[in-house]
Amino acid sequence: MTRKSLQQYLELLESSGIDELYLPEYDIDSREKAEKLANKQENYRNCQKCSLHKNRINFVYGTGNPDARLMLIGEGPGSEENKQGKPFVGKAGQLLTKMLLAINLQRSEVYITNVVKCQPPGNRNPAPDEVEQCLPYLREQIEIISPKLIVLLGKVAAVTLFDVKEPMTILRQRRFNYEGIETYVTYHPAALIYNASLKKESWKDLQKIRDIYNSIEKQS
Repeated sequence: MTRKSLQQYLELLESSGIDELYLPEYDIDSREKAEKLANKQENYRNCQKCSLHKNRINFVYGTGNPDARLMLIGEGPGSEENKQGKPFVGKAGQLLTKMLLAINLQRSEVYITNVVKCQPPGNRNPAPDEVEQCLPYLREQIEIISPKLIVLLGKVAAVTLFDVKEPMTILRQRRFNYEGIETYVTYHPAALIYNASLKKESWKDLQKIRDIYNSIEKQS
């Protein structure tokens, strides 16, 4: 690989939100996934399928390891994410980073995205028609990354993929299957900021996710 082609490749990775490389694990398949994700992000960044584009500064596609075994999905970007073009970089994102570290995971090891890729006005929940327009983008991301484990952060993400009606207390106890991928639901980090009483239950979820993830790692 020439210096110029290497520089172009690194720029491609940076544009797709990858901040760190683990060379021993970064093979040809991972590179192809990164390129696909970067191309999708570029193709969709000017999307105007729904009204959310009117509030958009940046199209917030996703960041992380393109070959991640764990994929985390929230509901939508907030104001800080809209400014930076990356998911979970505000207060909720800072808490998410700490939550991952608590189960011995770096953000660079996982892939993080949202159901919708543009900030809803006033940080409201995305409307059904907005979710419907963005859902194909999310499905593509899951297909490309092909994680072994999905964690849905909050009820909006759970409803999006599984059309469930139960409260979070019930959803957290269930094991879901998305296209053959083991999937679980836990609280969105923002909910923990506004309601500290949920942290104890969230920690139980994290411990369960840690054990499942470690089991998947041993089988790989």
